[in-house]
Amino acid sequence: MSDSTSALRPGFLSRATTALTQWIDSDYCPDGADKMRAEPDRVDFVRVMPFVVLHLACFAVIWVGWSPVAVWTAVALYFIRMFAVTGIHHRYFSHKTYSTSRGGQFFLALWAATATQRGSLWWAYHHRHHHQHSDDPEDAHSPHVHGFLWSHIGWITSRRNFPTDYTKIKDLAKFPELVWLNRFDLCVPLVLALSLYGTGIALEHFAPGLGTTGGQMLVWGFFISTTFLFHGTACINSMAHLMGKRRFKTEDDSRNSFILTLITLGEGWHNNHHRYQSCTRNGFYWWEIDPTYYGLKMLSWTGLIWGLKPVPQSILDEGIHADHHASVAAAATARAASAQSSHDYATLRRVVPVATAMAVATATASSANLPKKADGPAIRKDLSEETHGLNTPPTTPPTAGPQAPAA
Repeated sequence: MSDSTSALRPGFLSRATTALTQWIDSDYCPDGADKMRAEPDRVDFVRVMPFVVLHLACFAVIWVGWSPVAVWTAVALYFIRMFAVTGIHHRYFSHKTYSTSRGGQFFLALWAATATQRGSLWWAYHHRHHHQHSDDPEDAHSPHVHGFLWSHIGWITSRRNFPTDYTKIKDLAKFPELVWLNRFDLCVPLVLALSLYGTGIALEHFAPGLGTTGGQMLVWGFFISTTFLFHGTACINSMAHLMGKRRFKTEDDSRNSFILTLITLGEGWHNNHHRYQSCTRNGFYWWEIDPTYYGLKMLSWTGLIWGLKPVPQSILDEGIHADHHASVAAAATARAASAQSSHDYATLRRVVPVATAMAVATATASSANLPKKADGPAIRKDLSEETHGLNTPPTTPPTAGPQAPAA
């Protein structure tokens, strides 16, 4: 065994052991979290195996099949958990745009944990870091810095992004129940997966007419739904800084996208959000639909949450002013384009007759200078001759009389 192989093996085994342990305990960092965060970006293939299995398990649908119950469960869980990501991970834990009790906070953290996107504290830490360094080299998932694929999925596979920096979220780290959920972030997803499988088994036994099995509920309700949920959420990281319109002149390249809004229940108004992060709604105006805000508003009627923070009037006025200037600029551009088109048309009207006359004159002059072509044999008679011939009886050639026989 070479010296280089001997040196590499303990390092690899140490990293692999750490990664395996982190499947259970996300805060396990024997060399210290700061050291891990200081590492260069690289994929930890052992640590991300659960993420790989999540995607590969979707192909099990080939064997388990489908049923209406299983498919609609997947759809329902997508939207229920997308609301948890946007309304809880993002608008509560990351930005504290509304208030709740300590018990309500724990319930919200449990709900958000079903999304299988790590713990709420890890989520909040990375999102706050993103706002501090948006589209800068420090931004872990900027498509302008790291490219589309890395910003969409690559960044969560890097070792340096696994640890949670609790010093950046002291307002949340003071609650031990939240730290526990964040540390053992695989517990709630496992409970959800087992519950779905058990529900399918029960339906198979007590309601066989539904044609639903435990395998179907597990594959559709957990693996397929969770995979779509991840990529729907990741679209904000990878696409909300690339596609859409910019109303506010923020220091990053955040944009508003109606399509992303539909996918993420309101998170597509990303430029709005980067302009003012402390309000509960991302769709600042009544015409900007924001299903997450509507859901939070309804939750506030139950008393579970309260104190939803509005958009300041100054921000609304700034947005209206920006839209007005954008409309004026667009109208000016359209007028300039129309004027240019009219000028081009008028020029064309003047040029075409002159060009046509020149072409005709050139053709005429060319034909006049050509040598006269010799007449060829006639190929038809004159029409008057044809007509005259029709009215004149044919001439009968003279017939010779009888010949006397020779003597």
